Amino acid sequence: MINKGTIVLGVLIGAAAGILLAPEKGSITRGKLKKEGKDIKNQLSNDFREVKDDVTKASESCKDTLKKEFKDIASKSSYKTEQAITFLEKQLAILKEKNKTLQKTS
Repeated sequence: MINKGTIVLGVLIGAAAGILLAPEKGSITRGKLKKEGKDIKNQLSNDFREVKDDVTKASESCKDTLKKEFKDIASKSSYKTEQAITFLEKQLAILKEKNKTLQKTS
């Protein structure tokens, strides 16, 4: 993006200097300036359109990547949660057995 801007700026400065220093009538010089201005405007419009398209594609790609990463994290978290629940269930069963030994039978 910086390279395109630099090139456009260089073309603009070069064209303006060339036209302004040329020994021609004012009407011819103004016509050339007008044409160069339109050409530069069109080039800038095309460059901005390309940048917009590139940013759109990059954001869509990033969005898809983030969705995939989120699904992966959710899946891993689910497995870890399941492991924690299983551990707690085992610990609860051990506590129940210890509690039974402390209860008095009638």
